[in-house]
Amino acid sequence: MESTAKKSKNLRQLILVLSIAIPLVVAALFGIKVKGVDLTFLPPIYASINALTAFLLVLALVFVKQKKFKLHEYTIRVCILLSLLFLACYVAYHLTTESTPYGGTLGFLYYPLLIAHIFLSVAVVPMVLYAFLFGIEKQFEKHKRLTRFTWPIWFFVAVSGVVVYVMISPYYVH
Repeated sequence: MESTAKKSKNLRQLILVLSIAIPLVVAALFGIKVKGVDLTFLPPIYASINALTAFLLVLALVFVKQKKFKLHEYTIRVCILLSLLFLACYVAYHLTTESTPYGGTLGFLYYPLLIAHIFLSVAVVPMVLYAFLFGIEKQFEKHKRLTRFTWPIWFFVAVSGVVVYVMISPYYVH
């Protein structure tokens, strides 16, 4: 039987590997295109996943403020699953579809928002995973300290994903 310390060490190593691998794999996939598969229906789905994640993050915050810790935990678990679903949809779409150039007059807003969204989406992965790990390990002080930064970044990434979609969606070619 594996000791708690060994499990914890293994989970920390997994978080480190995922935190490096996810952005590298996503970046590499932009150079790979699978032809003959039409997944152009995915952007509104993954934008909706982002919207639902943002809503549930607010709900999770409400639950923790109300000291409904089990509801908070379950809601965060759903948020993590939704984030994984988003990532799968996002990767599938970009594996099969060329990037859409922004064609609007609000590029001065769109591009800084997109850049912030991209960089923070990379940064938030280890933050979310470590915050979750601290929570399930009942290291609540560490969890609380980290989530003070993690929650607003995760919320921003979820909301900005929706805004980026709304701004780029008129330029999708179907």
